[in-house]
Amino acid sequence: MPPQPLDAERTPYGPSSSDEQQDVTPRKLPKGVVLGPDEKPCRTCSSGSAFASWAAMTKKQSPASPSSTTNSLASSASSSQLLADCPPDVEGLGRAAWTLLHSMTATYPTSPSSVQQTDARQFLSSFSRLYPCWVCAEDFQQWMRDPCNAPRVSSRDEFGQWMCEAHNAVNVKLGKERFNCARWEERWRTGWKDGSCD
Repeated sequence: MPPQPLDAERTPYGPSSSDEQQDVTPRKLPKGVVLGPDEKPCRTCSSGSAFASWAAMTKKQSPASPSSTTNSLASSASSSQLLADCPPDVEGLGRAAWTLLHSMTATYPTSPSSVQQTDARQFLSSFSRLYPCWVCAEDFQQWMRDPCNAPRVSSRDEFGQWMCEAHNAVNVKLGKERFNCARWEERWRTGWKDGSCD
């Protein structure tokens, strides 16, 4: 779930690659490209610009196709310029995931029933296993295994604080600023006090 650092280890995960894959995948991958369990570059685990660089490298190694001009234009787009109808890169996936998760905490009941608390814990457990970026998913699972990081879902405020702490753990790994968790509700539920969201 958490976005993967752009200097992620680029070693294969899973079974060894076939000769066919080795012919297509360059030996040296651009910084930011993460391999999936199939040993191919994982689009949802890599930055858009890194994935585009990898795609350009593979096109240089293979014979030109009629659509190579169109594809090279699309491949040269940076992460922030990717088209809305393209599969997400790791940053886009992370932004969408955090928006969903924080929005869930913002609408979570102030006094949830035991069933709602169980549902929230089960959702987070499933989410951490099904998240499309496998390295991000494993990282989130490992973070939640620490007893200090177990989901706290006994109230909206507690859940919102926990989610903010989870997000900040990722921000720290990525070298980003920590968010002031005292303002999580303002950011995700009520809107900023200055009225800019109204």
